[in-house]
Amino acid sequence: MIRVLLADDQALIRAGFRVLLEAAGDVEVVGEAVNGAQAVDLARKERADVVLMDIRMPEVDGLEATRRIAADDDLAGVKVIILTTFESDEYVYQALRDGASGFLVKDTEPEDLIRAVRVVARGEALLSPSVTRRLITNIAGGGGPRRAPVPGPSLARLTEREREVLALVAEGLSNEEIAGRLFLSPLTTKTHVSRILTKLEARDRAQLVVIAYESGLVIPGSAASPALAGLDRDLSNIPDAPARVLRRVF
Repeated sequence: MIRVLLADDQALIRAGFRVLLEAAGDVEVVGEAVNGAQAVDLARKERADVVLMDIRMPEVDGLEATRRIAADDDLAGVKVIILTTFESDEYVYQALRDGASGFLVKDTEPEDLIRAVRVVARGEALLSPSVTRRLITNIAGGGGPRRAPVPGPSLARLTEREREVLALVAEGLSNEEIAGRLFLSPLTTKTHVSRILTKLEARDRAQLVVIAYESGLVIPGSAASPALAGLDRDLSNIPDAPARVLRRVF
């Protein structure tokens, strides 16, 4: 069973999500929080696998709660999906930087919400080339938060092959797609990604995308960057359910 925590200050919305999720059969709603502080406490107490986190809540908002969960070693296994009525680029960027594994709007179809919970619970991220393009735009100064590249000692821990894999993760490619691009086996690619996550102390692939661009490993707008080749391809090669979710949201 996937243990899900609902964090939203509106009781009606929480009730609706509870009914939808518990009808799935493999999802159990283990708690409800009305603000971010309560969400963090319940995530720890109930050992949630996934938190559906609203952004705008009283006292402590969803972004701050996501930061607290991501910074707590005891909550390393908790994945956050930001669920909101707002589609601002700034929210997308900030939520992923803060440690969220996905970002959905509240009018997502019920079946797509359930599939999204399953995807994130498996340790994957709700990312696609379309999301990556928006991150690039923000990091390049196209309306979202802007930070200068900060090459840190963490990237020095990576081998040359791991840097290549990280650049392709930043493109939004799956392990299978990376394996095809680099002529590796999917298992070898998965091992590389796991080692990169460990070396960079990243929670998931969503954080790896942000790290790749903010570190300067991949430079937005650079034609020479291997991770930018193919960013304009459509979403047809992404698994059907996550693709439908992302088409609706992004």
